[in-house]
Amino acid sequence: MTGQSPAAAPFDAADHRFSSSLSADEFKALFRGHPGGVAVITADAGDGPVALTATSVSSVSADPPLLIFSISALSSSADVLSRAETVVVHLLDATDLDLAKLGATSGIDRFADTESWSRLVTGEPVFRDVRAWVRCAVIGRMDAGSSTVIAAHALQSQLNRDVEPGEAGDALVYHNRTWHRLGEHSRIR
Repeated sequence: MTGQSPAAAPFDAADHRFSSSLSADEFKALFRGHPGGVAVITADAGDGPVALTATSVSSVSADPPLLIFSISALSSSADVLSRAETVVVHLLDATDLDLAKLGATSGIDRFADTESWSRLVTGEPVFRDVRAWVRCAVIGRMDAGSSTVIAAHALQSQLNRDVEPGEAGDALVYHNRTWHRLGEHSRIR
């Protein structure tokens, strides 16, 4: 044994037959009660910038610095995100609620307000004055049902509003189809 784990086989739903499965409505009901942090993901694969709001962003590894997120095939940003080599993940707090709503609204030009965003020297669209953002190189994509899971390596970041360890902060979470602000009032001691 060399100490290396075997490469994971790609997931193919056709290879997995189960006698029963939750319905989409049952599955959604489970996760409505599971709050998620809020992020806006931007990219430009050469056709112009796109943005979407996501609650699926998770850190995977600190060394190397890796994160994952998923995008629905139904998202208007899915095509660009499936081709982009880099993305910017904006990690939001309650101050950024308007941006979260912008990224979650269908059928609008999310970049119409040219004062609210710019491009990094590397070309990616980035929104100004958010709590934090991280520019990432896409290192993998995996089809998962009607979504794509994207793995990304963190390359560059900017932290504008930090929270001291143990402090409540002003986090923005999405829970049961509603935006919520976490803070001192929501801390459980």
